[in-house]
Amino acid sequence: MPKIEAFEKHVDAYEEWFVRNRFAYKSELQAIRALLPEEGIGIEIGAGTGRFARPFGIKLGVEPAKKMREIARKKGIEVINGVAEALPFNNNKFDFALMVTTICFLDDIEISFKEVFRVLKFKGLFVIGFVDSNSLLGLVYQKHKNQSCFYKEAKFYSTDEVASYLKKSGFRDLTFMQTIYRDLRGLKEIEPVNEGYGKGSFVVVRGVKIM
Repeated sequence: MPKIEAFEKHVDAYEEWFVRNRFAYKSELQAIRALLPEEGIGIEIGAGTGRFARPFGIKLGVEPAKKMREIARKKGIEVINGVAEALPFNNNKFDFALMVTTICFLDDIEISFKEVFRVLKFKGLFVIGFVDSNSLLGLVYQKHKNQSCFYKEAKFYSTDEVASYLKKSGFRDLTFMQTIYRDLRGLKEIEPVNEGYGKGSFVVVRGVKIM
């Protein structure tokens, strides 16, 4: 079952996070932009309220939480009710797929990645943004997860684990970007984006479907 109860009940708190942590949000956008293609037919999986699809001009999304879908639709995004483990699309449909802070809420990360692989075209790109479980922010989230309405049921992954699942699902030529190097309360400006991983809490990885 998708972990949507908190997102149905606390959609206002979800939206408020992006306002309160605007520098973190803008840093995440910059890191994603570094690896996301500027052209092509794309989709966001776990589109939420459209906080990421809209800035990147992605017109189609999948989201299981009804209240999230409603807000995203008001932003001009066509959002379909669905889950990553069973994407409601034909094979070889998209040039790229985006998934941001979604993997920790998946029921089955391996099945989800294989589904993304299925719906991407040859040489299609899968771009994932997530909080590394081994990072400063990842450790804080895990330590206090029971106090969070959103992260109680979340499962955090390290970058190496995400990379392993991507490779197992058939993705190759992995590229990494990272940002957010300090506690969110200390952010007073947009954080730099650097190649690789291991220092930044927010990591973006891009894999290519070459099979």
